[in-house]
Amino acid sequence: MVISDRLRAIREEKDLSQGEIEERTGLKRCYVSRVENGHTVPGIETLEKMARALEIPMYQLFYDGEAPPQIPTPAEGMSGDEWGCSGESAKFFHRLRRLLGRLSEPDRQLIMHMTFQMVRKKRP
Repeated sequence: MVISDRLRAIREEKDLSQGEIEERTGLKRCYVSRVENGHTVPGIETLEKMARALEIPMYQLFYDGEAPPQIPTPAEGMSGDEWGCSGESAKFFHRLRRLLGRLSEPDRQLIMHMTFQMVRKKRP
């Protein structure tokens, strides 16, 4: 499913114009058009604005069903002896996730940038 097609279909189903979406979201009509035509990929914040403007829960932008999809458990289909699922590696990931959750977005981006730079330098 392409998000641009889904946004347009929902908007047309609700009999709204791009101008009305502009008024409800504060986004420019030309931007709404670019998103619906697949020329621009909207960010999460933009998708939240559009979902509110369309008066739908955000999951409906990605899922074409009446009820929200079931969320699978992280260990589904995995045996307990896989790396990161149990023991010390699981404790490490749990602690890492908790610590990263405390950081601001710019700090997380800095850590990711530094990590990618280190990995790239180690490759032959």
